[in-house]
Amino acid sequence: MSNITITKTSELKKKYEDANKLVFGEMYTDYIFTMRYLPEKGWHDAQIKPYENISLNPASLVFHYGQEIFEGMKAYLSPNGEPLLFRPDENFKRMSSSAERLKMPKLDEKLALEGLCELLKLEKDWIPALEGTSLYIRPTMIAVDPYLGLKPSQEYLFFIIMSPVGAYYATGFNPVKIYVETKYVRAVPGGTGNVKAGGNYAASLLASSAAKDKGYSQVLWLDGIERKYIEEVGAMNIFFRFNDAVVTPELSGSILPGITRKSIIQLLKDDGYSVEERHISIQEVFDRAKKGELLEAFGTGTAAVVSPVGILNWNDEVIEINENKTGELTLKMFKHLTGIQTGQIDDKYGWSLKI
Repeated sequence: MSNITITKTSELKKKYEDANKLVFGEMYTDYIFTMRYLPEKGWHDAQIKPYENISLNPASLVFHYGQEIFEGMKAYLSPNGEPLLFRPDENFKRMSSSAERLKMPKLDEKLALEGLCELLKLEKDWIPALEGTSLYIRPTMIAVDPYLGLKPSQEYLFFIIMSPVGAYYATGFNPVKIYVETKYVRAVPGGTGNVKAGGNYAASLLASSAAKDKGYSQVLWLDGIERKYIEEVGAMNIFFRFNDAVVTPELSGSILPGITRKSIIQLLKDDGYSVEERHISIQEVFDRAKKGELLEAFGTGTAAVVSPVGILNWNDEVIEINENKTGELTLKMFKHLTGIQTGQIDDKYGWSLKI
């Protein structure tokens, strides 16, 4: 183990009594992992300590100029009770890429992963065992220099917190309704759409709230130049299964390179499906739906893993996909990937990390 200081808590928190009643992001575990960055020291002061509030100067740059990035991943319990992480190296690699775009220091990926593994050893009992549940993990990096001027910070804080979460599909694996956003845009090429920065999500809230007021679960974003090409859903990448191929928008610089997306593409190809990563217009989707060529649609992301899409609304024109029922391929991909993540299916890819 690297030089990670561990301070044990004198009193453990009361854990959840019923995993069926867990709500996403409301309960936090006993410990937090932190480390700091200074140019002359690099990443240092790595420690695991009791979960506590963070004290920051009100002038910290994160509050004023938005240097903040994060990741999302999950830990699962294997059939023999071992904690499993799903491709954490990919998350930390993406975090370093996000950091570079926001002029933040590259993450010490090895130390971050070590810190996460040590944290999970202490917090193993927080991982719910009920089917569909998991321990959500949120690594975050923020700028902490107290300075009221636009410049990159010199000092940064990295931390990992964890939260037990219930089954995403507590009421069943049912399709969601998606509203195609035409007024606002999420990102443009050359911007920060391909990094996991908090500001991207803040900018999406207005459109997302409006869609929910209309009875839709999430927003489907179009490109920021022509408002023509599909990019991604609010918290997911998107896939369309046509009669000749499975198509997903290509990573053009304004789409988040999802780790679940990458994994699903691999599974699809290995199962013999033709997969196309390309520009796909919303017009093509609606035209092919009318011709009966659109068979299924689904989103992919850490929270849902795979989410069936049943209805799309574009300029008040509504299409129903697969009779608003979960498609055969969608369900197959969900079961295959969650099977690997939970250790129920043999992981021939080496994606799972046992703690």
